Amino acid sequence: MALGPFLDATGEALMLAAPPCRIVSLIPSVTELLFALGAGAAVAGCTVYCTEPPDGVATKTRVGGEKNPKLEMIRDLGADLVIANVEENLREHVRTLRSWGIPVYVIYPHTVADGIRLVRDLGAVIGRPDEGRAMEANLLAALDDARRRLAGRAAPRVFYPIWRRPWMSIGPDTYAHDMLTVCGGNNVFAGSASRYPEVTLDEVVRAAPEVILLPDEPYRFRRAHVADFDAYPDLRERRIHLIDGKLATWYGPRIAQALRELPRLIAGA
Repeated sequence: MALGPFLDATGEALMLAAPPCRIVSLIPSVTELLFALGAGAAVAGCTVYCTEPPDGVATKTRVGGEKNPKLEMIRDLGADLVIANVEENLREHVRTLRSWGIPVYVIYPHTVADGIRLVRDLGAVIGRPDEGRAMEANLLAALDDARRRLAGRAAPRVFYPIWRRPWMSIGPDTYAHDMLTVCGGNNVFAGSASRYPEVTLDEVVRAAPEVILLPDEPYRFRRAHVADFDAYPDLRERRIHLIDGKLATWYGPRIAQALRELPRLIAGA
């Protein structure tokens, strides 16, 4: 049963002769999503950073990292579909895989709504359209519920760093920015000209956040890093939370958890 055509984020039309049974995922959140859609048995390989679900990925071949995948290993695995991301993976790797005749489906969700739509789209690509539509419906219901609960509430100002030394945060046109917005937050660097601005703590003070969220990825913030704000009383007195970084940046089933937990952290409930 042929599948497609599917238009991916690079504008490429993907046609598959049959539902893929040797999938390689180069994106940790998509690996989790594939299992959630019931396609875990079809996952032949994933990155060294793919950790979810733990029991599922434990037996999968590791093909390197997002930026340095072992392309020959992917080819030798007999991959009949590779899933990549515009931002997390490199264009030249996608080109090489395609030149070898390996189908590559590239994604690039910018918003929470995009991340939910991806569930449906990916379900169709891997031959599980019913599962994709069902999960999409559940996530859309969770999104509507979050918007209803947050309607009319003030949006606390949020500082969300993604790196330290140098400090970096999130600007507009990023998935994490939209997730914070949907969850009732006001990203203090939403006006940045950069998608991932480098900032100083003096600039953070001037941005006057009410809430600071310290994720455990991509930089692994820990309790010890809260001491970085000791020299800045205006920051030390803010509400500071250490959070699971997957809440703000992972697509798929993780979105439902984010829509439950992030609004409470941001609002201080």
